[in-house]
Amino acid sequence: MSAVLLVTDDREYLREPGETLETDLGVLDVPDDVEPGDRLETHLGTEFRVRELRGPDLFHHFERTGAPMMPRDIGLIIGHTGVATGDRVLDAGTGTGVLAAYLARAGASVVTYEQDPEFADVARENMALAGVAGAPPGDGTESAPEPGSAAVRAGDARDALDELSGFDLVTLDTADAPTIVEHAPDLLVPGGFLAVYSPFVEDSRAVVESAREAGLAVETYETIQREMDFDERGTRPSTAGVGHTGYLVFGRR
Repeated sequence: MSAVLLVTDDREYLREPGETLETDLGVLDVPDDVEPGDRLETHLGTEFRVRELRGPDLFHHFERTGAPMMPRDIGLIIGHTGVATGDRVLDAGTGTGVLAAYLARAGASVVTYEQDPEFADVARENMALAGVAGAPPGDGTESAPEPGSAAVRAGDARDALDELSGFDLVTLDTADAPTIVEHAPDLLVPGGFLAVYSPFVEDSRAVVESAREAGLAVETYETIQREMDFDERGTRPSTAGVGHTGYLVFGRR
């Protein structure tokens, strides 16, 4: 059994079977045979519910090397591109790896590039936590990981463009995205999709121009989401949190 979530009220902790949880709520030894749905108690009598680690939990429990892509943005990418089991995905700008892990958990075969070698190592650990770790670099199979897995490459995707092709989806979260978008027709299968996340509208415009020059059909969206507050006084959008996250450019060959 892989790591599980221990949940009580507004707290949750990630632990491996056999590990110990020590908090102000008491000490809890996680059994080796723990299963989702179990209920465990600390020595002080606080009850924790055991949950399986699911996709949305990755955002909160991955080790971070930067700001990860928000679940709502990932949902739009999945919805607009229809990524499915067996699809081949090229991802550049791995970062924490939340997007790559989501896509792999959806059944895709993901190759993801991270320029910082240390960040790439962290991303590989995160893929293992998510249960989607692909073949390790250098064994000759990382170019086509199994469906439902993500292989993390340390390097610049631009340096490998000549050897990359046949992808159903290309996802980019990197400042050099326009340069890669120029090659989208060579990277994508007919009917394949491009999805580019940009935090700034100027970057998004550069991606749109590059995609149009490459002959792709293009759509662009700003992603905004408001959480609602309900209390005895009434109902209104929450004043906490960030509504805007960025811009998503979608292209199709």
